[in-house]
Amino acid sequence: MTFASRPKSPASAPGSSQNDWFSAVAMTSQAKQKVVIVGAGPVGALAALYAAARGDDVEVYELRGDLRVPGTIPLNFSKSINLSLSHRGITAIEGSNREDVINKILQEVVPLYGRMIHGRDNGELWEAPQAYDVHGRNNYSADRGMLSNVLLDELERMPNIKLFFNHKLTGADFQANKAWFERRLPDEAPLPGSSGRVPEIDVDFDFLIGADGAHSASRYHMMKFSRVDYQQEYIDTLWCEFRIPPTPDNDFRISPDHLHIWPGKEFMFIALPSVDKSFTCTLFAPASHFAQLERSTQDLLESFHAHFPGVSPELITPEDLIDQFNTNPHLPLISIKCKPHHYSSSVVIVGDAAHAVLPFYGQGLNAGLEDIQVLFAALDKHGVYNTEANKASRALARQLAFQEYTDRRTADAHAINDLSRQNYVEMRWGVKQPLYRLRKYIEEALYHYVPGLGWQTQYTRVSFSNQRYSEIIAVNRRQGRILGAVFGSTLVSSLAIAAFWFWKQPVRVSPVTVLREASRGILSRLR
Repeated sequence: MTFASRPKSPASAPGSSQNDWFSAVAMTSQAKQKVVIVGAGPVGALAALYAAARGDDVEVYELRGDLRVPGTIPLNFSKSINLSLSHRGITAIEGSNREDVINKILQEVVPLYGRMIHGRDNGELWEAPQAYDVHGRNNYSADRGMLSNVLLDELERMPNIKLFFNHKLTGADFQANKAWFERRLPDEAPLPGSSGRVPEIDVDFDFLIGADGAHSASRYHMMKFSRVDYQQEYIDTLWCEFRIPPTPDNDFRISPDHLHIWPGKEFMFIALPSVDKSFTCTLFAPASHFAQLERSTQDLLESFHAHFPGVSPELITPEDLIDQFNTNPHLPLISIKCKPHHYSSSVVIVGDAAHAVLPFYGQGLNAGLEDIQVLFAALDKHGVYNTEANKASRALARQLAFQEYTDRRTADAHAINDLSRQNYVEMRWGVKQPLYRLRKYIEEALYHYVPGLGWQTQYTRVSFSNQRYSEIIAVNRRQGRILGAVFGSTLVSSLAIAAFWFWKQPVRVSPVTVLREASRGILSRLR
């Protein structure tokens, strides 16, 4: 068996002393488990760091080649949508106690302080910023490749982690704690007389973590042993990636501080800044709209001119727009809910394998990273890493920890799934609606001027706290009911006062006129 990394000396582990390293080795000798992780993306890599830090022997198996090697093609044949890294994701990475890792990541991201909404009125282009947070807190635009590279580099420095690329999970027995992988090395010849079959290896483990994405092989094999309730849905939306290049003097063409949105009611175009001063952009639209755009280049250019003003030719030349639309794949969006997220004490699934969510809240990555923090907190709580525990008692402790993880994360995974779906409507349509702006204005004012009320916008709670997603939904609904009651009573009182005033006036004025002028005054303050 070959592997990509070899044990390093204490001096090669950055951010730790030799004493720390030898202490970890001593703990490993007493409390060693073998952990197999399927998937070497950011979530799987973070799981490996957490397990290795607790003394486990960790083996990471990845279907693809090493993405750090130029020419390795991602599974979806695309760079993928830029990732949004928020507070809860950063907190989870910090929980690995690898300060150098988070520092390297934060040096390669672009801070985002809000949305920038684009439009056109009376032939004039306009843009309107919407801050994420009244206290100026920000998210980060991160490149998936960069994030994976930083984490994989760190894994290679760990003496008790081995990386295996080009290995496909083909089977698993979660009662015997054994998995089978096909080794798909590019230059390796098939076995003699095997009809082109590639070599297969078997791997034993104490427990397996499935972090292998929405089309998870780990989940597929787990479902043979566990009664898993499973729901998969492709929404009627495709996405295609575009790129806005830097200016000739290597600067951003539009504000780098914002997520840019061109809302189009049934579709939208967004742009996220990258550290190279370009923008990674995405068109989201129903399949029927893509079919219309594919008919001719003229339809494509006219659609962008009508619905996404200021994108082409101002930011992307018509030639580049046509080329990118025809070259980059038009990909589907999948949503997955399932329960449980584990079987017995032998397997647990995390990230998209457990809860693929739509990208419209920017929480898919953050929820996956948070899974690792919650999972290992449960393992610690139930004494899995108690150095005096024997194998049987440790297995029982793992089973209890996995059950707690399932109970906690299922509710939250379903919650962020629903929030992400709802946020698509908000981004492509709601951000321009008066009622949305009014509620946002009121909630931000209460949060800023009367913080003792504990009032926050839903977005603030999701992006700038570690509050559970399921609790956020409950709190937001309660705040909505309160605001609805206040608005209702205010409206009734206003109508009563207006009725009395009209009754007293010798010259009648149209109530419709008064209400229209009042509403115009309110909306002008919100713009």
